[in-house]
Amino acid sequence: MTGEPAARGVTGILASAALARAFTLTVFGAVFGAFAIERIAGRVTYATIIAGLCVFAVGMLIARRREISLVRLVPTTLVLFVGWTFASVFWSTDATRSFWGWVSLAAIAFLAVTIGHVRDTLQTVRALGDVMRVLLSISLGLEVLSGILLDMPLRFIGIQGNIAKFGPIQGVFGTRNLLGFVAVLALITFLIEYRTQSVRAGVSLFSVVLGGVLAVLSDSPTVVVLAAAVAVAAAALGLVRHTSPERRQAMQWVFGGVLIVAIGAAYLARHPIIAWLGAGSDFSTRATLWANLLNFVRMRPVQGWGWFGPWAPSEIPFIAINFQSGQTHASALNAYFDVLLQLGWVGLLLFFLLCGFAFVRAWLVASERRSIIYAWTPLTLVALLVDSMFESFTLWGLGWLLLVLCAVRAGQSRSWRERMDVAEGPELPHDS
Repeated sequence: MTGEPAARGVTGILASAALARAFTLTVFGAVFGAFAIERIAGRVTYATIIAGLCVFAVGMLIARRREISLVRLVPTTLVLFVGWTFASVFWSTDATRSFWGWVSLAAIAFLAVTIGHVRDTLQTVRALGDVMRVLLSISLGLEVLSGILLDMPLRFIGIQGNIAKFGPIQGVFGTRNLLGFVAVLALITFLIEYRTQSVRAGVSLFSVVLGGVLAVLSDSPTVVVLAAAVAVAAAALGLVRHTSPERRQAMQWVFGGVLIVAIGAAYLARHPIIAWLGAGSDFSTRATLWANLLNFVRMRPVQGWGWFGPWAPSEIPFIAINFQSGQTHASALNAYFDVLLQLGWVGLLLFFLLCGFAFVRAWLVASERRSIIYAWTPLTLVALLVDSMFESFTLWGLGWLLLVLCAVRAGQSRSWRERMDVAEGPELPHDS
């Protein structure tokens, strides 16, 4: 008899809103702070943290099983992509490393799926905003300590101490490009917080200034492209939201056509754009890397070389690609090329389906729902998908976490799952 109240007590704790909030904050803090955790405490410590969070996630989903619709748990496109990733273990050049690479991918995806079901969009944005404020503030503080107060690099955490020269700085994220990427994601989150009035005005102002300063000091050439893409997407979404319902569909098709034309024009004018951004050397490095990478894609065009995630420098084909490029790269510096190399054309198609369905659903939901909170998902996806042309951050770590979270959120709001809910169980509460 004493076991039953204890069991109910444990279930109540696992199903509580307080634990869900703490869990979400911890997941965001661990994944966004992965580089600092690994540098300070080691990779085993980080892996242990993620494994422990997965255990909590299982318990939380079991405790909430009555309020979670099984058919809405995971988007089909995500299941197919992660399933193909697992299948690639069997033809990989190193099955053991591929398996652990898949475990890492699946674990982060599982944490994102759990957050998507225990927190609504507003709660998710608030938790992400809190974590980003802390990490960006720590980054700025350490950069000031390194570059101004001590005037020496903090090599144990990858900080070069260049803030007195106005950048580039890395913060606690390891590279300037990742810091710039996080700063843009933070600005999206902070501005949504401001529009929803979910934090005090002073906190919003501090957050936006903090994100903007770090984005500039990162001196990342991709920041300008990301900021421009998100700004254009936000303006287009604002126009659609303020268009009458009977004209909205036509407006969507017009924007779709404009997007296709803009992508084509950007490709044709890529060299002047690169020169204007001052990213000629960066693009030259990428062009050489991609040319060498495509030689290996042709050897295994359909299935790829097997999933590794971040490159294993001593494994084929990565060691050969780096040797031909004359540099040591940890990724293809392009998420789409990375998927093509590791998972082949089948994997790339599944990745496009995952991203495409998530973006279209999120965009349609944001254009039809009244609350501005729904704009966070499509704008975050814009940042992820545009950055994927220059980096592979979307395939692991914080980028993968946000991609899966956005896909889950979009799948909950607009898909065939809504029609199945009547048979499967109660509908999840909508965000206010």
